[in-house]
Amino acid sequence: MFSAIYIEQEVAEFERVRRLLDRFPQVPQVICERYGQIFNRKSQNFRLQKKSPALILAKKYGSLVLPAPAGYGFDESNSYYFSHMLNCIYDCRYCFLQGMYSSANYVLFVNYEDFESALEDKIIENDGAGVYYSGYDCDSLALEPISSFCRHFVPVFSKFPDATLEIRTKSTQIRCLLEQNVLDNCVIAMSFTSQQAAIQWEHKVPTLEKRIEALRKLQQAGWKIAIRFEPLVLDGKHGESYRSLFKSIFSSLDVDKIHSVSSGLFRMPVEFHKRIVKLYPDEELFARPTSVADGMIALKNEDEDLQLMEIERHLFEYISPQQYYRCA
Repeated sequence: MFSAIYIEQEVAEFERVRRLLDRFPQVPQVICERYGQIFNRKSQNFRLQKKSPALILAKKYGSLVLPAPAGYGFDESNSYYFSHMLNCIYDCRYCFLQGMYSSANYVLFVNYEDFESALEDKIIENDGAGVYYSGYDCDSLALEPISSFCRHFVPVFSKFPDATLEIRTKSTQIRCLLEQNVLDNCVIAMSFTSQQAAIQWEHKVPTLEKRIEALRKLQQAGWKIAIRFEPLVLDGKHGESYRSLFKSIFSSLDVDKIHSVSSGLFRMPVEFHKRIVKLYPDEELFARPTSVADGMIALKNEDEDLQLMEIERHLFEYISPQQYYRCA
């Protein structure tokens, strides 16, 4: 799975680290002083490194719980995100991470107890409330069998029933959740694009059918689930490419019990986009006309408002408008 495992000297004796290393005795293990020595090296090629990434075990310093970007989530209350990991095991061509980082290696921050303390402090600061998102700089569940992220962090929120944890993912690694007690203030949010977009740009991601089945199992077990249609890549067909997707998803789930549904157009910082274009100069997605506003780049679409209205019209055949929001 990993070309090598790098371990910061400071975390080398962590019990969590020792257990993880014991699972991969055949993988070369290298001690380093700080993860940036590996992760931030110059002249790295994200595209090439993605073929055989390494795992870096590190300690996260500084602010561990950060304000969520404006318009990111489903709630108007104070919102935050935290990242126990950098980079994703999937290879979605539209992903902003390949423009954010020069390295495709995975960084797993193993000082979970520090994250836990930071979360508790922030929740208390917000009078026991707020929304807390994981999965911004990684996929929350994709590496769960190795990271045990959910096994550690979901129980933290059992102490704060008025605070909400959203776990955003494309993964079907749900055993950890099915083996835990259901937490009413935890939402499992699965991301989808149209079937054609998934085939064209979502490499290594579980199939649509497997993701739907994972949601069905979670819902049957009592977990709150949410659907995130991101990014919407409009194709001029006025929502037809999403019509079959909506039917496949919502005909398999108890729609009335879905926590929320959202959509968001393709967008990312201009500098990230420039770096990705250099990585994939022949990718059709990055050859499309674009527009720039406030440092963010988006695809320029004719009749964009009309297409979005058509997509939402198809969507509202299955869900209520009260369940839905657009990401900014």
